[in-house]
Amino acid sequence: MLLAGFIGCKSSGKTLNENEAKIESQIEKLVKQMTLEEKVGMLHGNSKFTSAGVERLGIPEWHLSDGPHGVREEIKRDSWDAAGWTNDSCTYFPTGTALAATWNPDLARKSGKALGEEARWRGKDILLGPGINIMRTPLNGRNFEYMGEDPYLVSQMCVPLIQGMQSEDVAACIKHYLANNQETNRGTVDVLMSNRALHEIYLPGFKAAIQQGNVYTLMGAYNKFRGEWCCENKFLMTDILRNELGFKGVSMSDWAAVHSTVETANAGLDLEMGTDSAYNRYYFADKLIDAVKNGKVKESVINEKVSNILRVMIETKVIGENRKKGAFNTPEHSEAAYNVAKESVVLLKNDRQMLPIQPEKIKTIAVIGDNATRKHAAGGNSSGLKARYEITPLAGLQSRLDKTVKINVAQGYEKQSQIFWDKGMVLKEDKAIQKKLAAEAVEVAKKSDMVLIFAGINHDYDTESADKPDMELPYGQEQMILDVAKANQNTIVIITGGSPVNLSRISEQVPALVWEWYNGSEGGNALADVLTGKINPSGKLPFTIPVSLNDSPAHAMGNYPGKNLTVSYEEDILVGYRWYDTKKIAPLYAFGHGLSYTSFEYSDLKAEVIPSDNDQLVQISFNLKNTGNTDGAEIAQVYFSDPKSSVQRPEQELKAFKKVFLKAGESQQVSLQVKATDLAFFSEQTNKWVLEPGDFEVRINSASNNNRLKQTINIK
Repeated sequence: MLLAGFIGCKSSGKTLNENEAKIESQIEKLVKQMTLEEKVGMLHGNSKFTSAGVERLGIPEWHLSDGPHGVREEIKRDSWDAAGWTNDSCTYFPTGTALAATWNPDLARKSGKALGEEARWRGKDILLGPGINIMRTPLNGRNFEYMGEDPYLVSQMCVPLIQGMQSEDVAACIKHYLANNQETNRGTVDVLMSNRALHEIYLPGFKAAIQQGNVYTLMGAYNKFRGEWCCENKFLMTDILRNELGFKGVSMSDWAAVHSTVETANAGLDLEMGTDSAYNRYYFADKLIDAVKNGKVKESVINEKVSNILRVMIETKVIGENRKKGAFNTPEHSEAAYNVAKESVVLLKNDRQMLPIQPEKIKTIAVIGDNATRKHAAGGNSSGLKARYEITPLAGLQSRLDKTVKINVAQGYEKQSQIFWDKGMVLKEDKAIQKKLAAEAVEVAKKSDMVLIFAGINHDYDTESADKPDMELPYGQEQMILDVAKANQNTIVIITGGSPVNLSRISEQVPALVWEWYNGSEGGNALADVLTGKINPSGKLPFTIPVSLNDSPAHAMGNYPGKNLTVSYEEDILVGYRWYDTKKIAPLYAFGHGLSYTSFEYSDLKAEVIPSDNDQLVQISFNLKNTGNTDGAEIAQVYFSDPKSSVQRPEQELKAFKKVFLKAGESQQVSLQVKATDLAFFSEQTNKWVLEPGDFEVRINSASNNNRLKQTINIK
């Protein structure tokens, strides 16, 4: 655990144990031996992904790396060009939305451990992830890296991921702090929100990562917050981060997100990373030395920043002995990636029991769509990876289907866009090609017993640096799918993507729909195992899929992407399902929705309030039974509703969940606890959390819009 004190811990009032005192003494001794220039040298990048050490004192360079779902390929020290290594092809893990769709914290921990091992083997000290920004709009280009729309789900999934990574002597880095909820104008937009929205929606993930996950590092965002750049925002970087949340680690900037020297240094940022100028020209380089000499920044401030870095170095054994060496591309890592992928697949619709595929009943299957064969690891800009391997859906099906089943392949549509850092997404639409490929797909569908269409989006649409232009499927896919479905009524559509897309017309016309994410090295194998019934799907949506974009709160309120480079979060706390439930707007597919090849019965809810120390606990139990003929897993979701409140509250809020694995016919009593204080709201008047006594309704749901059991309780 990170120590509670800083270099001035003697005056903090905390009594240090023997080991803590020894570490603090070591840090103090090192700092006293450094020149001002050496100390400042540790506070900015000295290459694209390193910051300087002090060799004469045994302090090495600090090595950082993207990314959230794999260790980025090696680049040249002073440019973004690939270094040309032959041993830096990594295991590609499912992206953030896929991990969240498992609703399985144990898988998050195992994935984090594998990521940490790969980072250590590659000589990395900090892995820049996970990303935990809330999905405010379906158009955000980086939604795929994050963990959905609900702060509780984000918190429950990011904490074990961080703990797993850091167990391997690698520092995790939560990002992007704060309110980086769109890529459009991300480097200039000013975000305005209430303190209530801040504390109830946008801070909880960071709070959990710090207070429960003990995360070692944090990355400040590009945007402004209430008129000030995030990295020089004292309210965010000191008042909230250090004083309220108790963060003891290192705060760094996103690459080139610093805009000042004195303001940023005094606001609390520790480390400036990533500009394209000479390294001595960073705001935290020569300019910071001058600011100290001119008395604008106290040297004690510099000492504190260096101490924060040294403390994390000691915690991760960058300085010290017996540091873990890591491992790379092991069978265990492939297994971890496969396990996330198989539990993330979401069965949205399954009329006529089209799935699972029964090879003994069919002779031919049409596989249509560019995403059947497209590999996604390299896309997404900073999250792009050089994967050692990536199993595509077609390859997975070919390895799983009985050899008596003939697979007829058609491309269906062509990728006709390209993403650029400076221009965003550029579409090169060729309707003649679209028409030709769609016609070929229809002919192949007519000759097949069943059709699998692999549709959706790719990393030209789910990417850093650009938001999607809309929620529509690109490349003429929708019409192609409708034409194919008309030609063959046994058409199943599998969507690849990390953000909601418009499926309204398609959902009406096809009997089965599946969502499969950017699912890593083993994604094709996992998907094939789900489609063929070897694995029973158990994933559930970490976000809402609306009927149309205008139903989404940010767009319904007309406050995306903002006006005059200012975006006001007028929807306030009503983000995601909170909006749809409260406003009585029916989604196409709700948050938490996901079907199974079996069925589950909920019964015998018992909820009672019991005293516990300085709090009350809501003790919840109910029976869950697998009433079908197939082994499977159900994600039981606990929501609370406060029908009589002095302030507007959402119709309901997720406060607990549990993924339960049951054999066919098996029952299990599920027990969960929720602290009464977790039912509080943040008061704008008092600037404190308030728990109002009275009746609350406990709802046990299988999705946000599918209540199975409910009971009223009374909080004193």
